[in-house]
Amino acid sequence: MSRKNKPARRYAEEYIKEAVRLAQSLGTPEAAERLGVPYATLGGWRRRSEAKEPPELVNLSAQQPITVKLSASELEAENLRLRKELADARLDLEILGKATAYFAKRSR
Repeated sequence: MSRKNKPARRYAEEYIKEAVRLAQSLGTPEAAERLGVPYATLGGWRRRSEAKEPPELVNLSAQQPITVKLSASELEAENLRLRKELADARLDLEILGKATAYFAKRSR
């Protein structure tokens, strides 16, 4: 009995990185199910990702915090980046809220 081979799926590098982060926080089986990606594929991505990272950056479980020594200037730069990202997210939420109200009002 022959099995038809499906063409190999290609995933964007950013998608793979985010999938690995999700697998590290939720666990590989749960993340694979949520993303609809085969368990073995996600497991391979995770192993390759962890092999590339220095050992101190690998998060082995969701409960284990990642500790990295950063200089004060690096922390300030990261803090500034995160504040900008938060401001963008808040603006996105505000716009979505207004759009939702507008379209809810129009549909009545």
